[in-house]
Amino acid sequence: MEFTREQMAAHLATLENRIGEACKIAGRSRDSVKLVWVSKFHPAEAVENAIALGATDFGENRVQEAELKFSQPLMAKNGERVRCHVIGPVQSNKLKKAAIVADCIHSIASMEAVEKLERVCAALPGNNADGTQGKVLSILFQVNAGEEETKSGLDVHEAEAFLAGLESRGASAFPHLRFCGLMTIGKNTGVAEDSRECFAFLRNLRDKFLAKGGVFKDFTQLSMGMTLDLEVAIEEGSTMIRVGTALFGERDYT
Repeated sequence: MEFTREQMAAHLATLENRIGEACKIAGRSRDSVKLVWVSKFHPAEAVENAIALGATDFGENRVQEAELKFSQPLMAKNGERVRCHVIGPVQSNKLKKAAIVADCIHSIASMEAVEKLERVCAALPGNNADGTQGKVLSILFQVNAGEEETKSGLDVHEAEAFLAGLESRGASAFPHLRFCGLMTIGKNTGVAEDSRECFAFLRNLRDKFLAKGGVFKDFTQLSMGMTLDLEVAIEEGSTMIRVGTALFGERDYT
């Protein structure tokens, strides 16, 4: 059942208390953690209510649903344009549509996808500050840090080699892509603490490649943590948490 705006406001207050307390324990600023409202399977009206409550960033699993809600620019209360994050796996034939609608794609996990996104973004309309044409798209690389068969992403034993392959290509190979960091999904055990090890793995991997600079000069983001395990994720360095049901109510999967 969808929450009313008043219910959403109450649940947001509870969530903000959790985030704030987790940041305090971790010795971090609240501003260091971005809340991505996961609006998948929720109607456009729910998005409007969230924007009225101050939401600036939304996550969608399916490209088609992202197009329906975010193809037209939406303005946040702070005067900025609302940002759309595609957080689910994207099939190769949907990468162009994803690149058009998304400000950030969290789920890239192959060199083929990176190469196709570069070609797609180069061909999109746009003028950039450095004089290049096309769209500059932010992307994160998904790692299956919990090593669960049901999860998408780079294998933990292959992720470092994959990133090293990008480094060897150099920034000039991908002028339309900003490699912004890593994403993972915590372990599906129902126990938040079970995800700490995989969150720490992701942070260490991010830190290693951020230090290299070059193609990884913007590699600052860690998209990890959801309703159940956000405190552990924040303690381990998450910069983006993805929360849906706790803010919007139960999804209508019909």
